[in-house]
Amino acid sequence: MASLTRELGIDLGTSFIVIAEGPEIVLQEPTTVAILLDEWKMIEWGQSAKDMFGRVPDDIEVVNPIQNGVIAEYEITENLLRYIVQKICGPMVLFRPKLMITVPCNITSVESRAVHEAGIGAGSREVYLIQQPLAAALGIDLPISPPSGNMVISLGGGTNQVAVMAMNSIISSGLDRTGGQKMDEEIINYIRKQYGVILSKTTAEVVKMRVGAAIKEEEILTLEVQGQDQISGLPRSVTISTEDLVEALQSSLEEIIKLVKRVLEATPPELVSDIMDRGVALCGGGTQLRGIDRYLTRELGIPAYLVDNPTTCTAEGAARALTMLPDLKRAIKQ
Repeated sequence: MASLTRELGIDLGTSFIVIAEGPEIVLQEPTTVAILLDEWKMIEWGQSAKDMFGRVPDDIEVVNPIQNGVIAEYEITENLLRYIVQKICGPMVLFRPKLMITVPCNITSVESRAVHEAGIGAGSREVYLIQQPLAAALGIDLPISPPSGNMVISLGGGTNQVAVMAMNSIISSGLDRTGGQKMDEEIINYIRKQYGVILSKTTAEVVKMRVGAAIKEEEILTLEVQGQDQISGLPRSVTISTEDLVEALQSSLEEIIKLVKRVLEATPPELVSDIMDRGVALCGGGTQLRGIDRYLTRELGIPAYLVDNPTTCTAEGAARALTMLPDLKRAIKQ
């Protein structure tokens, strides 16, 4: 019976939902849903729904049901999870799956309960919750079981999280309900003030990914994009460079540094010494910003390094946690 039960690790992120089964990634799609408003019915999801953003009639709305790492639209989230789990597992009549769902650190019990109930509503037999930095540490195979300190910085679409771990538990942690989406907004505001052109959120994200950087680079990239003239309202193109992005993103980057420092201040000195020796692991979609590792190393005075699987390690760690329940019983909620 147990061998027929599917066990899935789910990273339920603001921008992406990633699902792992064992060491294999079985799904990675944007956490975006298109809703038919009259019937409140999901008509599309994932990348197909994201491609519809800003291009739909009035009777269709494209939404992200997860905001700043927590559920903002419960019914939509439950329906999305149910659809995805059924797509992966098939008709779950006899052998309902076991789920390990990631949640941000330091969220409220109400926010955690909403995720748990959404997992149960999706048809799961058992639902466990694990904090995202801990899952990420498992996914990148950090040695968190000994009494020595390891730090993970997770830069997501809706949250930035920092955690110090030892003995299979989180010792100190911090959460900012900002992330890559706030960076997109800062790019939009900067381009509007600097060039008088209004960009869409989708365009701002493309600009960030293609020419963005955390620090000044020797290679300055440029990208010509289309926007709307702030005065005339007509379409107008503008060329954006890496230097523009470095300046536009400074506020968000400084907030990350402040968050890390707050966590380090709450960490025992013995563990800080371990972190100085081992360095800081960087994961999440925000690590795709060029030079983010060098920026953090420079500002913190601690070596920061990019992991090999930054966007999937949290889901992989959640799947692995299902095989380590006795070891993680103090850190996992059921």
